Amino acid sequence: MDRTELIRRALPTWEDAVRGLARRVLGPLAGSIRLAAVEGRGRAYEYEARGGTLTVAATDGVSASVALHHYLRGSLGLSVGWDTVLPLPVTSLPDCPPRRGSARVREGYYLNFCTFSYTMPYWDWADWEREIDWMALHGITMPLAVTGHEAALHAAYSRLGLGDETIRAFLGGPGYLPFQFMGCLDGFAGPLPASWPAGHRELGSRILDRERAFGMTPVLPAFTGHVPRELAPSAQVRRWQGFETRVLSPADPLYARLCGEVARAQIELYGTDHLYAADPFIEMIPVEADPAFPGEVAAATLAGLRSADPAAAWVMQAWPFSYQREFWTAERVEAFLGATDGMVVADLWAEHDPQWERFDAFPGKPWLWCALLNFGGRTDPVADLRGVPPRIDAALAAPNPPVGLGLSMEATRTNPVFFELVADQIWERVPDVGAWLDAFVTRRYGTDEPGLRSAWRGLLDTVYDARGLRIFPEQFNGVITAAPTYGRGPEELRADVARALWYRPEELAVAWERMIEAAERDRDLVAGPLGHDLAEVGIAYLARVADRLCLDVMESAGDLARAARFLRVFEDLDRMLACRPEYTFRHWEAKALAWAVTPADRAVLLDNARRIITVWGSADSPLLDDYAGRHWAGLVGGYYRDRWELWARGLGRALDGDPGAEARLRGRLRDRAETFLREGAAPVEPGDLAAESRRLHTAYASGIWDERRGAR
Repeated sequence: MDRTELIRRALPTWEDAVRGLARRVLGPLAGSIRLAAVEGRGRAYEYEARGGTLTVAATDGVSASVALHHYLRGSLGLSVGWDTVLPLPVTSLPDCPPRRGSARVREGYYLNFCTFSYTMPYWDWADWEREIDWMALHGITMPLAVTGHEAALHAAYSRLGLGDETIRAFLGGPGYLPFQFMGCLDGFAGPLPASWPAGHRELGSRILDRERAFGMTPVLPAFTGHVPRELAPSAQVRRWQGFETRVLSPADPLYARLCGEVARAQIELYGTDHLYAADPFIEMIPVEADPAFPGEVAAATLAGLRSADPAAAWVMQAWPFSYQREFWTAERVEAFLGATDGMVVADLWAEHDPQWERFDAFPGKPWLWCALLNFGGRTDPVADLRGVPPRIDAALAAPNPPVGLGLSMEATRTNPVFFELVADQIWERVPDVGAWLDAFVTRRYGTDEPGLRSAWRGLLDTVYDARGLRIFPEQFNGVITAAPTYGRGPEELRADVARALWYRPEELAVAWERMIEAAERDRDLVAGPLGHDLAEVGIAYLARVADRLCLDVMESAGDLARAARFLRVFEDLDRMLACRPEYTFRHWEAKALAWAVTPADRAVLLDNARRIITVWGSADSPLLDDYAGRHWAGLVGGYYRDRWELWARGLGRALDGDPGAEARLRGRLRDRAETFLREGAAPVEPGDLAAESRRLHTAYASGIWDERRGAR
């Protein structure tokens, strides 16, 4: 009996897993739920409620969880989201006639390597238990599971003769581990704390045990060719965003050996469901130009995996085909995908740049239609909600339709409406986004409040109507989180500001006020999802106000009064954000510090938490600066405000043609970044979110816009 079978036999049944979820969602009322298993070829459920008892029959634990969620949504008008306060305020289970459901696709895929850096690097078991419950309730069957992979790498490299300190230095800082796993960097922002591998080996085991208990089939990381210098000093060098790593040739016997060794170490620790994620070319052109080379890498990777697990299948992100499309021609992609018989392709950004349309739906390969939207954990409220259902429907109508739908965001906890919309379509078609949104709002807040539905219809026509917009960090997304420069003149900034405002801001102001009014009528709602949504809408509106006032400063040649008004937006937004813990930098930093055992651990964890959301790499390199910018209290009113104050001080001289102005600004910004890396952000005082939102609406909802810069 292999390790995986031993693990599965030790797990609770899916019925036990669903009962545990029900207790966390419903409290004592969960005792009124009866569960039964049924046979079926696909994923399906049926449920009925009678006399205070809910009976659920399902093919698997995820389907049973979806059934429970559908019952809560349909019969009680309640849903469970990332921000829902649990247990739900339910005292009885109303009768419901029999209902049946079946999944439209076999799999619900979840997560992205980057999510484990931008959202989850410092999570504990309580965070993960809540997340896995969310996954089950929303139909996720195929989650990427990266937590604890560093323990498998440590074991594999130890067997090959490397010492503990060498391995931990190679792995680098814990906040950057997913980028190490993808082969993008090594030895950066570390070393890995000595206590980290063991603690995350245990956490990774608990995560996988719970996912498998629901019947999910987790996807584990795999070897990408990335190798420590000590094992292969002559390996070829490749570069990603200014970082250098070494990569083995697929013809080198060490490639297959390491691939198998890492997989075996991982199987010994965690078992396997035979699914492995590896992306040997993630944002890096192959080191050899021969069109056959990617296929050789693919063949060597799968051969190495199958030396440890004969049933191995490779889950490969199609992101390189989009990000570096000039290189990934049809010839190269065909050679790469055709080199193996055991690959699942994840079309990672299919809501915007679908690769399945370029490559004829990846003929002969099972594939996943995935929605990405969020890059770097950025907090900008934006999406094209109306565009999602027709794109999914088109993919499902393809000659080789996807076997699953997925959420591949680089970070969670932002724009939940978008990801809930995608997840719902794993089980049900959405023919009318407006009707779906009305139901979403009622269930999200647990109230049939017309003002909230009106507010969300306003959001649907403004920030969530980003039709055709390329949502990507490497473009203008607003001045607040952008590094100031004198290199952008008034005309360029005016054009950028206009592109970022594709809707009438007055409509967004009305939607914001409707939401504030609902919060003022029922303060209890603010503790849950309404509080999160108030913060998001406040960010959306004030971000555009800041853009407009920044342009006013520039057009006035640095007028001090206009500059003060511009900088006041940062201070006001910071006060509002401080009302929600998840919108504070200190919350993020405290999660990181919870893993510190020694002073050295503390230093590494503080550095990682501060670095990745600001300069990302070094303060001297602009390559990823502000990629993961966040509208968080402490950042907005501190770090970001200070940068723009430095800009405003020198703007007049820069506009007068001072040739040294930009260089001086760059130096001052570098000094401010280094100070932030050393000292972090000042503490913030939480306040009343409804009151702060009203204050900001009163201050900024009128008198800001004119026809020249108001709408598309």
